[in-house]
Amino acid sequence: MSIEPTTSCNLGCPECPSGLKQFTRPTGKIDLGLHKRLLSQIDKSVFYINYYFQGEPFLHPRFLELIKEAKRSRIYTSTSSNVHFVNPKKALEIVDSGLDRLIISIDGLTQKTYEQYRVNGKLSKVLKASQYLVEAKKERASDTPHLIFQFLAVKPNEHEIPQVFELASEMSIDEVRIKTAQLYKYKHGNPLMPENEEYSRYTKQKDGSYKLKGKPGNHCWRMWSGSVSTWDGSIVPCCFDKDAKHVLGSIQHHHFNEIWNASSYRNFRKAVVTNRQAVDICNNCSEGTKVWA
Repeated sequence: MSIEPTTSCNLGCPECPSGLKQFTRPTGKIDLGLHKRLLSQIDKSVFYINYYFQGEPFLHPRFLELIKEAKRSRIYTSTSSNVHFVNPKKALEIVDSGLDRLIISIDGLTQKTYEQYRVNGKLSKVLKASQYLVEAKKERASDTPHLIFQFLAVKPNEHEIPQVFELASEMSIDEVRIKTAQLYKYKHGNPLMPENEEYSRYTKQKDGSYKLKGKPGNHCWRMWSGSVSTWDGSIVPCCFDKDAKHVLGSIQHHHFNEIWNASSYRNFRKAVVTNRQAVDICNNCSEGTKVWA
């Protein structure tokens, strides 16, 4: 399950509706009572919660209370953050919360490359926060959270990819992940598209245009393995529905099990396995292709 703490964000990333402030849905943060209600409905069937969808999780003033509540239900927890709000005190609180996994968006090894995607961000804050987290884990003699440097590969930073592995090793970061970027405008190229096609979700065709790698078929494992809750309790099918255009129900009005088994959800699954290309959010999705699964 993915649960969205908030849609607010301090950055202005060019391929993110949260950063660009382009949502048509309301901006807000999850109510602790609503979160507790949702947990009570899913704690027997959900074993992993990613506390991230859109927005910066640590802009929710009581974000770590969400983590603690999930840990009381013995659920594995993770989140993704630009870590601009992590100081030494907050780093200790994160470790003490029981958070299992923390993805740190680094996306550049100089301020010049970092800010070309992480607009309004400061690389120095990311590096300091990462060190605070490593030190907090040592102080508490804790193996968690598992710290991941996530490097979003785009043209301005792709030359730095080998060095991010070296930096992670030097800083005692547990893992590095190179993530391909979803680009909204890609058919005629995009300034952010990496030159090395290994780092891209898209491939160049003979006519010079680009298409999504792989062969999209009428299938998607996500439709049966997980779900997403927005901050206000709306249930959407997956993380590619960033603007919540396909609301399948609301926790504010129905039990999650009712929504999961409702005709609206079953009809959406049927649409994906019948004619996936006709579903708008599937057209730029790498999950259902044979190569990028």
